[in-house]
Parts: sequence; structure tokens; C-alpha cells
Amino acid sequence: VQLQASGGGLVQPGGSLRLSCTPSGFTLDYYTVGWFRQVPGKEREAITCISSSSTNTYYEESVKGRFTISRDNAKNTLYLQMNSLKPEDTAVYECYYNLMGRVYWGQGTQVTVSS
Repeated sequence: VQLQASGGGLVQPGGSLRLSCTPSGFTLDYYTVGWFRQVPGKEREAITCISSSSTNTYYEESVKGRFTISRDNAKNTLYLQMNSLKPEDTAVYECYYNLMGRVYWGQGTQVTVSS
């Protein structure tokens, strides 16, 4: 059971990226899923999540209004649209799912915002 994030890269400040997350060996349909980000030397930060039916979403204050989480259960994929990126958004982004209160995350993708 694995989660794989993709879509990271180097982008200039003000730019956009779209991250994707796909599981292997299971479907995400029934889980609340979301994204962490982690900077070396700092704690992993939960920045957004979305309920199984997409009815409810949460955004950490620093990304509110710039990032949008979405999911396509038919494609078994989670997305993170990141706009108006800032240098402080530079981090490894990891997707996760919540199973009965326990959180599991997979391999992340590096996002670097720099001119």
C-alpha cells in the first residue's frame, strides 16, 4: 500500500503548480485525504484536506486562497492546485489518507519556489 505524489518542480514566485497523488493497491474513495509539506529541520505541516465526498475541505491559513485541493474518485487521484506560489512554499509535499484516526503518507514531491 503506497501513495505517490508527483508534479513538483522549480517555479518562479507567483507561478503555479499542480500536484497529483495516486495510491497503489487500494482506492481513496472512502478516506479523508490531504497534503502535508515538510521543510528540512521543521515539523511536517498539514496544509489541507478533503472529505471522502468532497463536501468538506480545510486549509491552513498560509495557503488559504492560493491552494485548492480536489479529488477525482473515478480516477482514484488527489490533486493540489497551487497558485501565487511564494518562496516560503518551498518544501517536500506529501499526500496522506486518514484511516480511523491514523494518518498514512507516502513518498513526496519537491516543490521549489525561487527566482
